[in-house]
Amino acid sequence: MAKVNIGITEKNRQAVAAILNQILADEHILYNKTRSYHWNVEGSSFMELHKLYEEQYTALAEIIDEIAERIRTVGHYAEGRLVELLKLATLKEPQVPTGYKQQIPNLDADHEKIIINLRKQITEFDEKYKDIGSSDFLTGLLKQHEKMAWMLRSYVG
Repeated sequence: MAKVNIGITEKNRQAVAAILNQILADEHILYNKTRSYHWNVEGSSFMELHKLYEEQYTALAEIIDEIAERIRTVGHYAEGRLVELLKLATLKEPQVPTGYKQQIPNLDADHEKIIINLRKQITEFDEKYKDIGSSDFLTGLLKQHEKMAWMLRSYVG
């Protein structure tokens, strides 16, 4: 890999990349869970939820790509091996419920865990690692997750 000189020390860029890879792993878990719920939802709101889940997993796929590109931007490699992503992830994959009354709270809880982690990392990236670009990047992700969580919560009232 070519030498990266973006005003952030290699030690700090390495730490940022490691944290971004953990976030990437959680995004993969949430993406797969949302996609699975899309395939397996049942009930009178099937079509509506089928479409909602598709919108959300499509957005998550874009988030995954953006995180991987951010990792490359700071001069490191993005993890793509499933076995490693599962080791890095903090989110879990439970059995797949088919009813939205279980699916929606499960997805909302995962978004909320990601939101809480992002809030912590936004400050850490800026203050500890002197990487305002990655901090700003995470702020954008935070807003996307807040909106997806709100939409899920709004569905069940």
